[in-house]
Amino acid sequence: MSVAKIGMTIEEAAEMSGIGRNPMRALVDWGKLKVGRKTIIRTDTLERFMTVNQGRNLRCRDEVKEVV
Repeated sequence: MSVAKIGMTIEEAAEMSGIGRNPMRALVDWGKLKVGRKTIIRTDTLERFMTVNQGRNLRCRDEVKEVV
């Protein structure tokens, strides 16, 4: 039986989204992707983030919309 993961590391989230690891780390550091004490990104949060920020320059902090 296969179990779907609900949380990913920065590396896994970067691979799933197509965003590089360094930009993904920057998004976490900027608080644009909310995480707990350990950096785990919820799958549903990443999907919502990608939808809200479609077509935006993810390397420009001011253009990226926060997802809670």
